[in-house]
Amino acid sequence: MTLEEIASTIEGVVLTGDGKLEIEKAVATDLMSDVLAFAEPGVLLITGLHSPQAVRTAMVVGIPAVLFVRKKDIPENIVKLAEECNIAVLATNLSMFETCGRLFLKGLKPIRRG
Repeated sequence: MTLEEIASTIEGVVLTGDGKLEIEKAVATDLMSDVLAFAEPGVLLITGLHSPQAVRTAMVVGIPAVLFVRKKDIPENIVKLAEECNIAVLATNLSMFETCGRLFLKGLKPIRRG
């Protein structure tokens, strides 16, 4: 799925980054330690942690896009940091549960552990 397709599916917006970027897998968590332990480069990070730490963690792991759930008005400092790190940012007012469900039904795959 492209970021534009993802945004459309979740009634969201692409705040920064290339809307044509293709994403095949996603990880959903508010714990950045889980991202560091289990995520793979190239996945979409879905999180409710509206903090620069989410962007920094994505940068370390090689995650090209972060989707913030539960609100669309993401602080400007987070968007600016993401631009500097070349990481796309999406946002939706939907819950993490509904966001993940919609994306799964559209074919976005989860990461697999082990």
